Amino acid sequence: MAKLYSKNPQIKETLNPKKETIDFLLNYSKALSVINCNKMKFEALLN
Repeated sequence: MAKLYSKNPQIKETLNPKKETIDFLLNYSKALSVINCNKMKFEALLN
């Protein structure tokens, strides 16, 4: 059985990321391109 490491599992913490973090992740995902060639995958960051 899995061990729970939390002392009080009833407490739920809400995570609120900064706007800069969200913008960074969205811009990164827009610039990332995955190219499939035969059985290989190439990742290209198009900046």
